[in-house]
Amino acid sequence: MILYKGKIYPDLMQAELIERLPSDIVETLSKPRKLTMQDVIAASEKMYQKAMKGYYDDIALPLIRSFGIPYERYLSMAKAFSAEVLQYKCDIELGKDHGDLPPLTSGTERKIVPLGVLFHVAAGNMDGLPAFSVAEGLLSGNINILKLPSGDSGLSIKILSDIIEQEPSLAEYIYVFDVPSTEFETLKQLAKLADGVVVWGGDAAQRAARNICDPNTKIIPWGHKLSFAYATESVTDDQLAALARHICATEQVLCSSCQGIFYDVSDRDKLERFAKRFFEIFKAESAAFGAADMGMRGRNTVNLYCDKLENKFPLILQGNGVSVIVKDDSELELSYTFRNVWIKSLPHDNIVKALKKQKGYLQTCGLLCDASEKQDLASRLISAGVVRITGSDLSRTFFGETHDGTYPLREYTRIVEID
Repeated sequence: MILYKGKIYPDLMQAELIERLPSDIVETLSKPRKLTMQDVIAASEKMYQKAMKGYYDDIALPLIRSFGIPYERYLSMAKAFSAEVLQYKCDIELGKDHGDLPPLTSGTERKIVPLGVLFHVAAGNMDGLPAFSVAEGLLSGNINILKLPSGDSGLSIKILSDIIEQEPSLAEYIYVFDVPSTEFETLKQLAKLADGVVVWGGDAAQRAARNICDPNTKIIPWGHKLSFAYATESVTDDQLAALARHICATEQVLCSSCQGIFYDVSDRDKLERFAKRFFEIFKAESAAFGAADMGMRGRNTVNLYCDKLENKFPLILQGNGVSVIVKDDSELELSYTFRNVWIKSLPHDNIVKALKKQKGYLQTCGLLCDASEKQDLASRLISAGVVRITGSDLSRTFFGETHDGTYPLREYTRIVEID
């Protein structure tokens, strides 16, 4: 499906519409009236109110169930489209005076303006995210071209169509194409039209984006990140139970999901005792939460069976749909996901040495320690490159937070100075 200037077209019209796209973009950019934040905020608020009344439940409910996301959390996530949150986002990211920047000298005017055209290459690990990426592009005044991820449910086009319905002037700022990643030349055509390419995805997606972009095109990468917990010997059972609930709730598929736990000891016996302690808590919390996806449980069972046959790790604890693996190294890595956690020794003096090599991949650390230890450990984690430090719930969100340490609206705009 294609969304082009507010109308839905079949994919077979892709080539024809992309041929028209350059002239349509130039026409929009040439108009004296520009898109305003208030246009976007007002339309998004109306769409948000529809979400609160269950308008999107037919598409959203199967998706949030597949991720194990409670309905209340879905409603909380939908609030990101509300007028209150979007206005707050603009004020936090661009400053409350973003519409009227003070001059540097008496004869110079400054303005925050859009980059111009953004090409969003969306990832498929969270449905609705492509639409929100476009909403951020709209807030910053840009024309937006969206490449849907494979297997998109249709929620993104439904949200964006509704935003256009609420504010028809947005139609010429939104173009959505369902282009396969294998259509390299088509992607290159779309990237050539953009001032900035917004890339959601891992290393392969980032490399592919660099291959389709001209040298003068800005690349804005929102890459896959790795998150973890760091626990000291003072960690409580309540903290570990809350961490286990977080792991079950996210199934470890988000950038902010805990993949494993670094433990602040160097003694193997203490490490294994801690692993057994967490395993018992993990099993109980998982049972209360409900089973993970059967297919993913089966995959993990096969992986762990092979690991045991190969005597690959010092200790593997498995049962009741969860698993804990004790490993000898101190490398940050992806787990098997879906309630599989690694546990590794990492004395606090070695935090920077062990984690700094993962620069660019670090996102959230769930710091589980006594209050007296927090300041020193947080400082070490920040020096290593971590951009977000939380407690047991690594995926908790506050409106106004950065994305991987950066404000998107600043990335999507530029400042011009006029004498």
